[in-house]
Amino acid sequence: MPYMLLLYFPEGEEYNTLMDMQKCTLCPRECKADRTKARGVCGADSLVRIGRAGAHFGEEPPIVGKRGSGAVFFSGCSLKCVFCQNSAISANGNGKTYSLAELEKVLLTLAESCENINLVTAAHYIDIILPVLERIKPRITVPVVYNSGGYEKAETVKKLDGIVDIYLPDYKYFDGALAEKYSRAADYPEIAVKFIDEAVRQQSKILTENGLIKKGVIIRHLVLPTHRDDSIAVLRDIARRWGGKVLVSLMSQYTPTFNRSEYAELNRKVTSFEYESAVREAQRLGLDGFVQARSSATEIYTPTFDVN
Repeated sequence: MPYMLLLYFPEGEEYNTLMDMQKCTLCPRECKADRTKARGVCGADSLVRIGRAGAHFGEEPPIVGKRGSGAVFFSGCSLKCVFCQNSAISANGNGKTYSLAELEKVLLTLAESCENINLVTAAHYIDIILPVLERIKPRITVPVVYNSGGYEKAETVKKLDGIVDIYLPDYKYFDGALAEKYSRAADYPEIAVKFIDEAVRQQSKILTENGLIKKGVIIRHLVLPTHRDDSIAVLRDIARRWGGKVLVSLMSQYTPTFNRSEYAELNRKVTSFEYESAVREAQRLGLDGFVQARSSATEIYTPTFDVN
């Protein structure tokens, strides 16, 4: 019997949504956990947990603007990246529990004070928070950003059609063996491609206004030490599939401080040669987007999370 979740809002209106939280298949892992009693592979149960909500200045400049991105960092994650800089909340599912009424209030406050609402790693809560997003969308004037590691079902993205204005997915790996080694997800490349395909279907043009991105898709790729060949393969695949329709954010910010693995090759920063090789390839391919300074490879850009 599916679990019936009643959603209550401040004005006294009541929304019902039917969710099979007892056999969760929201993410590609399809762990079928009973999230009414325990946490799934993602680290989440049926309660919405948030590690931080507030103005964030660590995104791309046209998303941050002057007021910052209104980022909501959801706890838990279906990926298991050994180098995750947000592991304080992603690996263990820690954070502060929010009622849906509280979440609505937070999102509306961010919409008033920031350049956008930025949903960070929200896929494993989508069926819970979707009614909140549908409710506030007509009441806000700033874009909704969907910030994702890229490892989620295309069906999830379809649910967000008409709600999300800016998709900000990662394309972490071209090689499934690397994805398995560092994120326990050998099927990551094919999953991410389907995710981005749907995102681009919805938002196939970049729309900017006064230097801020209002609609579109920005694909992020983090260059890893010793794996510049995989980065080049990712860039070539982006150009082949979505060239001219997306922006690319090529990141040099890999920080060995966050490496929680036995892999010695990850115990250093990316070299200038590795990163600049990827930059040159992006330029050769005619990709438009963003690059980072080498000084970005530091933990000072990681937010402080509420892990109570």
